[in-house]
Amino acid sequence: MAISIDQIKELREITGAGVLDCRKALEQAKGDFELAIEHLREKGLATATKRADRETSEGMLELYSHGNGRVGVMVEVNCETDFVARSEAFRNLAHEIALQIAAGAARYISEADIPQEVLEAERQLARKRALEESKSEAVIERIVEGRLEKFMDEVCLMRQPYIRDEELTINKLLLQNIAAVGENIVIKRFVRWELGESTAA
Repeated sequence: MAISIDQIKELREITGAGVLDCRKALEQAKGDFELAIEHLREKGLATATKRADRETSEGMLELYSHGNGRVGVMVEVNCETDFVARSEAFRNLAHEIALQIAAGAARYISEADIPQEVLEAERQLARKRALEESKSEAVIERIVEGRLEKFMDEVCLMRQPYIRDEELTINKLLLQNIAAVGENIVIKRFVRWELGESTAA
């Protein structure tokens, strides 16, 4: 598979790894970005992932109101130093994440945050729908897993396509910013309110 300069450049921006390492990782992964990042992580070349264990005690709360006050978001984004927290790039990122939460209506940061009972309820719903559609038992499990993946893509912030560039997930956007600023960045927590929604848990 031919790897383009643009692909190499994008992977380099995300990981901070060298050009040749990025090319090799993309070739091994047959153009799959997530797999290429994993290859670089295994080799210890992805600087963004190297920073993942660093403490993030600085940062900011970004508040965003959308649609004349119909949707409100508060998100806490953390970084390692006050210097980065005050930078325009970091503040822009926090704002973009708040916009994403408002538009994408994420419920969780990542799949690890989804309660097991929510996943189980979605699994049962997907199974019931597959049975109602008269799918054969041989394919039901694959259908259920596919629908669960789709559900996680919709409700997990890190898996959502970025509203300004659908080729980029929020996870990739975050990795790009980690590589650019040279510090670990973490989306710590968020809340999203919509006018008239139920407050029941």
